[in-house]
Amino acid sequence: MTQDPSALREEGNNLFKSGDVQGALCCYTKALKVSECDSENAVLYRNRSACYLKLEEYSKAEADATKALDTDQGDIKARFRRAQALHKLGRLDQAFLDAQKCSQLEPKNKAFQELLRQLSAQIQQKAVQLSSTDSRVQQMFKLLLDNSAQTSDRQKAAQNLVVLSREDAGAEQIFRNDGVKLLQRLLESQQEEFVLSALRTLVGLCTGHQSRTMAIVNELGMDRLCGVMGSGASTVSLSACHLLQVMFEALTEGMKKDVRGKDEAILPEPSRELRSMLRHLIDMLAASNVSGSGRDSAINLLVKQVPRKSQKHPDNSLTLWVIDNGLKKILEVAGTVPEITDGPPLTDNTLMSCSVLLNKLYDDLKSDKERENFNMLCEEYVQHHFRGPGLESKLRAIQTVSVLLQGPSDVGNRTLEMSGIMDAVISLCASENITHQQVAVETLIHAAGKAKRASFITANGVALLKDLYKKSENEQIRVRALVGLCKLGSAGGTDFSMKQFAEGSTLKLAKQCRKWLCNDSLPPNSRRWAIEGLAYLTFDADVKEDLVDDKNALQAMFQLAKSEDKTVLFAIGSTLVNCTNSYDIEKPDPQMVELAKYAKQHVPEEHPKDAQSFVEKRVVKLLEAGVVSALVCMVKQESPALTETCRECIARVFLALVERQEDRGMVVAQGGGKALLPLVSESTDVGKIKAAQALAKITITSNPEIAFPGERVYEVVRPLASLLALDCSLLQNFEALMALTNLAGISDRLRQKIIKEKAVPKVEGYMFEEHDLVRAAATECMCNLILSPEVQKLYLATDSDRLKLLVLYSGEDDERLRKAAAGTLAVLTGEMPEVCARIPSTTSHWLEILQALLLSESQDLRHRGVVITLNLMQAERSLAEKLMESEALEILSVLAKATDASQASVGRAAQRCLDLALEYGLIRSNDGEANGKSAP
Repeated sequence: MTQDPSALREEGNNLFKSGDVQGALCCYTKALKVSECDSENAVLYRNRSACYLKLEEYSKAEADATKALDTDQGDIKARFRRAQALHKLGRLDQAFLDAQKCSQLEPKNKAFQELLRQLSAQIQQKAVQLSSTDSRVQQMFKLLLDNSAQTSDRQKAAQNLVVLSREDAGAEQIFRNDGVKLLQRLLESQQEEFVLSALRTLVGLCTGHQSRTMAIVNELGMDRLCGVMGSGASTVSLSACHLLQVMFEALTEGMKKDVRGKDEAILPEPSRELRSMLRHLIDMLAASNVSGSGRDSAINLLVKQVPRKSQKHPDNSLTLWVIDNGLKKILEVAGTVPEITDGPPLTDNTLMSCSVLLNKLYDDLKSDKERENFNMLCEEYVQHHFRGPGLESKLRAIQTVSVLLQGPSDVGNRTLEMSGIMDAVISLCASENITHQQVAVETLIHAAGKAKRASFITANGVALLKDLYKKSENEQIRVRALVGLCKLGSAGGTDFSMKQFAEGSTLKLAKQCRKWLCNDSLPPNSRRWAIEGLAYLTFDADVKEDLVDDKNALQAMFQLAKSEDKTVLFAIGSTLVNCTNSYDIEKPDPQMVELAKYAKQHVPEEHPKDAQSFVEKRVVKLLEAGVVSALVCMVKQESPALTETCRECIARVFLALVERQEDRGMVVAQGGGKALLPLVSESTDVGKIKAAQALAKITITSNPEIAFPGERVYEVVRPLASLLALDCSLLQNFEALMALTNLAGISDRLRQKIIKEKAVPKVEGYMFEEHDLVRAAATECMCNLILSPEVQKLYLATDSDRLKLLVLYSGEDDERLRKAAAGTLAVLTGEMPEVCARIPSTTSHWLEILQALLLSESQDLRHRGVVITLNLMQAERSLAEKLMESEALEILSVLAKATDASQASVGRAAQRCLDLALEYGLIRSNDGEANGKSAP
């Protein structure tokens, strides 16, 4: 490849003119890397700015135009492009200055004058809006400050302030009129309605605005905000948590392109404010004056904000900082046994949230040294308390191990193997104190879930668990012992031939789990353990069948999914994955199976009731029981317990539920389509693909505008485009193409969204796929995308075979492919007459292909053929002459005489072709004379 900047620039210019903006962008970027001339660089930056404008990446367009102007202040093209970018970013005043200067330099330029006119109108409109908003803000302030006003009026004023803060103009006026001090007074009012309104107004002020957020954090102080979040009222705590989440996002993402347009201030790095916020959150963890819900909110924020969003980002300094400054405080919460140890107030979700946070921090570590340090800190904490005086200290150590086993299991296993820990767990299982027993049994259960420990516990703990299950008089101990037995009994997974217990034992265990699940007298955290047991036992197909037939058990499980207890989410997700068989199944190679049998190796066996017919019946029963509404509620949960793995389980279940076309309407009607959208962005990589595939299935067979009403339909495009990847299966590629075809046929705005997501080159790639269905689906998608002028321009490029491919595909044997290719050609030749002249040069068989379309038995193909013929004849007389000299004249004459009503559209188009030939003088009618042949 050439490394000459001038050649690269020229290549980029040609690509830009042909409509390949992405290709042009690559050329300009390569040229900038090798160019050493300032004047050359200025031109390249200017040109690349034009590309970014086309791609709607306005921040980058503005930055490149500015770099060009730094070299040459008189570069009018660069200044105009910067004005356009600033206009799109909402920075109207700066855009006006640039547009004004362009207009002064070239007063007669209509483009400059038009932009200047638009900016003037928008600036005036904004001024009027600000004036109107200012008076409304002042009115609200006056009411809120008037203590003599009626409470209902003040509450209404506070609500109106929330609404105003959601508009840019309103938020700016509230902030400029010293509204933060007023909001501070509302926060201190101790009245829940006013506190909630103040928090929601602050959310409006901070959303997407870094400078305002920094000012508000410094003015209100994190002590006050954390104090509000740590209050007893759960609604207030959640609202404060949401505010802090918005503040974190504004500070960390404030300089990104989507937000920068609202925020013109040049700011220092907000690292000081971020560290201050994190330090306050860490201090909240072990503070005794913080409520349980406030503590859960603090943990939730740490889970969301500290670990890297992607392992591709090299900087994990925040994680290391939190480990150094806060790991011991996290472990202090993890080791709290509320019934017997002095410690901070907890909710039923706190310990699970701690497990998730510890796991996230551990997974974010990059080196063995960092992981060893984490292990050492955990071991030191556990050892300190295990060797401390009194039983309570030992219980704290064991509880900490239990939480670690649920989180970073490698760390949990290491602490479990420390001297004396396992022996203490076994001995405490026999304690007469119920709390001691409960802590020990739960630790044993979590240890049993790890393959490393399962064999040890099978040998040493099964008898103990059976004894507890049969003899304990406390139901909470019995249900936990039962879960331990369930875990050990399911060690063979889905392998029908690997059963740990005697025939029928798993069914008895499952029956008892369902009984406890339906027992309303048990506390929710004990009923949760019954679902934990089912999550393991449902590897057995007999257990799956019994569960889906037990409507009471299903209803009890779905009610727990909607409850306040978030720790149950993963167990429910796992149970439903097992019942729907939506886990990945690798079919062994038959030859390898025979070799394994010959070598007397173990060969996994599938349960007869795991056959597809049984799975489909189970799915229908789950749908009838209301599984969709339960899944929708699970997705909406704001809790660390809703981990990426848990989301993957939900995505897998949704995919299984929409497998049958007849079930998709029910899933959409109950909110399944809306629930899938967050799963495509917040899940494991596998979960994102499963959710995207479920969206594709829904989009193929449902009206997308009904399934995803309003703006939501535009959110579907990106996940569908993500399925057009080599690491996805051909089925996923095919379904994504079908879904995109459906979307592309709806509106130009959706086609623009598909183009913006860079799906067009991917669709073109699949037009070369060997698989007939995938190739045809890609061509059908292009048939709808060609309605966009931007896609049409791609076919003007003379250095590509795009047009040739369409012509050749129009002559293929595959009728579906022929229809799609001929349809694309019909639209393209109609919209862009300049393409018509190039068709004869694509292949020497073009005339035969066109005649074959006209003679096709399929009416759809005949109609496409006639339309293409008409477009060619209208484009150039020379093309009409070639067509009339061929057999096409006779074919058109026959088609024009068709009397069948179903052939009317074909007949009219054929007659128009003949009329045009007559006008050109290429043929003569029977009534008159002209040069050329006679029309029959």
